[in-house]
Amino acid sequence: MTNALNRPIRVLIAKVGLDGHDRGAKIIATALRDAGMEVIYTGLRQTPEMVVNAALQEDVDAIGISILSGAHMTVFPHILALMKEKQMDDVLLTGGGIIPEEDIETLQQMGVGKLFTPGTPVTEIADYIQQWTLEHRKF
Repeated sequence: MTNALNRPIRVLIAKVGLDGHDRGAKIIATALRDAGMEVIYTGLRQTPEMVVNAALQEDVDAIGISILSGAHMTVFPHILALMKEKQMDDVLLTGGGIIPEEDIETLQQMGVGKLFTPGTPVTEIADYIQQWTLEHRKF
């Protein structure tokens, strides 16, 4: 994935809040790594501030939030606000987990990228991140 981009795509995967189930996040992190991306997994119980600060420090192209706790309508807008505050307009905010379709639509209208529900092929997620990065990365 470095030819057209000059460096590998860097993705930060995070679990925000008290949600302690991280199997899906680890599967996605491994799949993205296997697709040629550099992946930073922050682990459990991160705050939105911790996620955004880590994304800045790691110079990532995308942030992926895994959320199963039902707090998606709080977590994603908070992260978006922090990203806007830090002028991270060239970083994709995406994610997945247990998110109702109507909430997915609302979050995407706010500026969150595509959100993935359980059962989505990992290749679809990797392809989406790669295509978004090709279209939005500032060279």
